[in-house]
Amino acid sequence: MAAPGAGPNIVAFPGQRGPGQVCFDRQELTRILDLYGRMVAAGEWRDYAMDFARDCATFAAFRRTADVPQMRLEKRPALHQKQGMWALFGEHGQVLKRGHELVNVLAPVERRLVKLVDQ
Repeated sequence: MAAPGAGPNIVAFPGQRGPGQVCFDRQELTRILDLYGRMVAAGEWRDYAMDFARDCATFAAFRRTADVPQMRLEKRPALHQKQGMWALFGEHGQVLKRGHELVNVLAPVERRLVKLVDQ
């Protein structure tokens, strides 16, 4: 159930005022998990984590379970009118790509996958 005026993909729970938490919709999650599966098949990633907060939904992919994330994808609907609600972060926290479309933000990881498969 979406809260009135809450913006895209913000969930409100019964008895709660205003926006609840940000989440990925089915198409977004399908695209993210498809890329994750291909990176697992290429031997790059072995684990992932998702976090859903009030202002941000995060997907992180790990080379090993105890490592820092090799890639972190954030969805912040509050920024959809500004620099775009999607942001891709690298292993050391650097911003690799920002944008309005998930496909464009995931492009650097897709290019890396192509290079891995071609080797």
